[in-house]
Order: sequence, then C-alpha cells, then structure tokens
Amino acid sequence: MHFRRPVVISVFFGMVLSGCQVIPKTELPAPDKAFAASAVKPMPTEAVTDLPDPVLKNVSKAEPAQEQPEETDLWQLTRDNFGLDLSRQHPRIEKQLRWYAKHPKYLSRIHSRMQRYYPYILNEVLKRDMPSEIALLPIVESAYDPFAYSHGRAAGPWQFIPSTGKHFGLKKTWWYDGRRDIVASTEAALTYLQQLHKRFGSWELALAAYNAGGGTVNRAIRKNRANGKSTDYFSLRLPKETQAYVPKLIAMARLVQSPQKYAITLKPLPNKPYFRIVETGGQLDLAQAADMAGTTTKEIYLLNPGFNRWATDPAGPHYLSIPAASHDKFQASLAKLPANNRINWSRYKIQPGDSLITIARRHHTTVDVIRKTNNINGNRIRSGKTLLLPTASKRSSEYVLSESQRLISKHKRNQKKGSKQKVVHKVRSGDSFWTIAKNYKVGVRQLASWNNMAPGDPLAVGKSLVIWKKGKGDGGIIRRVGYKVRSGDSLARIAGKFNVSVKNILNWNGLDAKKYLQPGQSLTLYVDVTKAN
Repeated sequence: MHFRRPVVISVFFGMVLSGCQVIPKTELPAPDKAFAASAVKPMPTEAVTDLPDPVLKNVSKAEPAQEQPEETDLWQLTRDNFGLDLSRQHPRIEKQLRWYAKHPKYLSRIHSRMQRYYPYILNEVLKRDMPSEIALLPIVESAYDPFAYSHGRAAGPWQFIPSTGKHFGLKKTWWYDGRRDIVASTEAALTYLQQLHKRFGSWELALAAYNAGGGTVNRAIRKNRANGKSTDYFSLRLPKETQAYVPKLIAMARLVQSPQKYAITLKPLPNKPYFRIVETGGQLDLAQAADMAGTTTKEIYLLNPGFNRWATDPAGPHYLSIPAASHDKFQASLAKLPANNRINWSRYKIQPGDSLITIARRHHTTVDVIRKTNNINGNRIRSGKTLLLPTASKRSSEYVLSESQRLISKHKRNQKKGSKQKVVHKVRSGDSFWTIAKNYKVGVRQLASWNNMAPGDPLAVGKSLVIWKKGKGDGGIIRRVGYKVRSGDSLARIAGKFNVSVKNILNWNGLDAKKYLQPGQSLTLYVDVTKAN
C-alpha cells in the first residue's frame, strides 16, 4: 500500500536483540534549535531550511511539499495512513477484537495516557513513511504507560530490555533511564523497526522480530521453507506471546478504523502539540522546573518519565518536555535563572566512619556527583572536612513519580488491598530472588514486582526488599519501630516483646545469628502495633 507522504514539520515533542545489524548511536535533535512541538500540518517549502538538522535529514529537497488539507483529529490522520492488511480474517485477530470490545474501561485508561504522547509518536512514524499502525504499538507493548516494567526487565512505552536499549544508544544511569524517555525511546524503537523491515521485507515479520528477536523469526522461516510451507507471519510457528502480538496490533487498528462497528467510542485526540522541548543547559531540580512552568511536578514527570530522581541527570540529557501552553513562561523563567540556582546545595561535615557511598545514599545522590562537585579523585575522604552536596528543593513526597516515590505508592496500595503483613528483608551475600522467595513462601515474580524490579535484576548486598505476607499480622497495623538494645536483651526476648520472629529481626537488620547483640545497638523492627506486648 502506498502511504501519503507526511509533510515535514518541526518535531515537538521487551525485546530480545538477535541478529540485527549494529548501527551508530542516533543523535537526538538539539532542542535549542527550535526543537519544538507542532501539529501535523502542511509547511511551505521555503520554511524547510529553518528546521533543525535531524529533521532536514528526512527531507527530499527535490520533492517540494504538497499542500494537503490539515486533519484536526489524530484518529482520522491515523486512518489516512494505515499500511497493514487490516482486511485479513484470522481467529487470532478476532479473539483480540472481542477482548478489546469487551473492555472499554481499558481503552479509556489508555486514551488518558496516550493524549500526552500520541501526537509526537504519530508524527515521528509518519515522518519516516512508516504505517501509522506503528504509532499504536505502545498500546500492545505497555498500554502507553512510560513507567511500565515487565518481569523480563523491559521498560518504557516501547519495552526495551537493557541490552537492546544500550545497543540503540539509550542511556541508563542512577539518575535517568532513556528507555522511558518518550523522545529517545521512540527514536530508538522506530530505527529498530525500520532495520527489521529492511531485513525481513514485511511489516508483520518485522513486528514479530521486534517482539521475539530476529533470530527466532529467521529460524521459523527457515523451518517452514525446508518443509515447503509459506513463510508469512501467520504461517510461522512462533512463541505464544509473538503469536498474539501482531493480531493485537491489527485488532487495535481495526477498532480505530471502524469504532462504530464494535460499539466503541473513541474520544477525540486533537491534532495539536501537547508539549514542547526546551534545552535546559545543565542539571535542574524537577520541582523547580514545575514552578517555572506553572504546572505540577507530576506533570513534569509524566512528560519526562526518563528521570528517576528529584533532578535531571547532571551528565545529561539537558532538555525537558514542557506543556505546550507553558513553554514561553518556562523559557522566560529559565533565561533569568542564575546557573548556581538550578539546584540547591548543602554543606556536609564528614563524620568518622563515613564513606562516599554511605554519604551518597544518605543524601540521594551518587558518588560520581560528589567527586565532580568536590574535585575528589578516588574514594578517600577525611573526617572533619566539608563536602558540597546537591539537594532537592522540596520534601521527597513532592517528587511524586520519582523511582522511590513510585515504590512507596506501590507499597501503600498493597497495604490497602488486604491486610497483609509487611516484611522487610535486607539482602545478604549469596541471596537471590529465588532463595528469598522460597524462604518467605512467595512467588519470585511477585517478590520482584513488589519492589519495582524484575527477577533478572541484580541484587545489591544491603538493599531492602519489601515482602507482603499473609499470616498472624492479618488485620493489624504494621509500623516501623526503632529499638535500642538494652543490657540483658536477646533476639528471642525482643521477638517475644514485639510479637515478631527472630528470623525477621535478623533479616530486617542484616544480622548474623551467631553474633551477640550489643547494648546500645540500633534495630529496625516492623511491628503489628495492635499485637505488640
């Protein structure tokens, strides 16, 4: 099918890597060169020279832009550029159609998320002459949730696993995860899909390879070819998830194509920018950015879901997506902001026993940031000396979608669900998700999910894991209690006093059962206050 060539505009806004060609890292557009939002609309040919280089690379100068009527609704623009065979009849497609049609609330939740991101993603898809159905793919991958994280360690709207994300230049640090960055991950996903389409010559096979890996699809093709069978997607024997993957996308496209046929109402998606990107020039506190834009910190996180902490990554990327209506206000405030006021700083006097790691953990920053800020080489620090540390401008609860606050919210939801007892396990040397799950009689995936992790994620010694258990604590109120060991105390005596187990006390505090408690030693206990003695 021939696609209508999209008119060039200025842009605004888990997988397995197998057998794909290595490509150089794709550079993101420079936001300070008018990297700004725009509706999908015609642009005069002479305006093309004013676009940033990353946009110009997709322009054919020999072919002037054709004037076309502007679509005011993104759903109609999507229909106008469909490219897959949506007329195909297949039981797998019909099954997905029935599921979508029976779950209108699911579609409504997706719509509320995608209104922020769909204008940008659809525009990027059309700019590359790709079928518009590709812009619906994050529905299949993540339900358009940029914070989605699967048991297979896939993250973000396009569900990149760490290795594939790294291959396509998606940076991942303590501060930032490019797999969740709407702009960066979309650039990587579309590049990957184009590579797969070039390799397999079919969008259906490219999509299957995006889900299962190119090697898996290649092997299925070779097997069918050897047996004299057809090698199209629906004829291949692929993993169960991949068998449903393309039908889900086709079914969703058919709903968009003819919503009335399936008694579905699609709320309008206006063809106008939702956000614009602004070059920040360096690290910036996200709560401060929200104040400068006249919006909420939550909205800043939703538009910039790649940032894990209270500020942008000190090493970049140095840009923020800002609500389109707030763009001018934010830029004016940013221009007046002194460089040393982008984040708050505090002075910390090094105490005996301190290390860069412990200081970094206590002050929610990294060792590298402390080193760079204080011109420290190596790890040696002196007691009594003063360090300059970056600090958040507001209390931690203000940063509602930071990694730590998302985890706290998840724990609160679990606590409300059904009177379960909260147990905190401190990871010890030799621990794994499997051994911990077995010890507490819970599922491995469940354990990982409770802690916003995947079973394959590495466990650091000393990390605290939350476990929700049914048992004697049912119906109680669990509170964190600090306890100082007194002369004559033993683990058994403390356990009896607070109605907890010795084993839990050991786990909560990373203690060795063979070592004696010392008077004055601090313990952390998680106690059902309705049953403590």
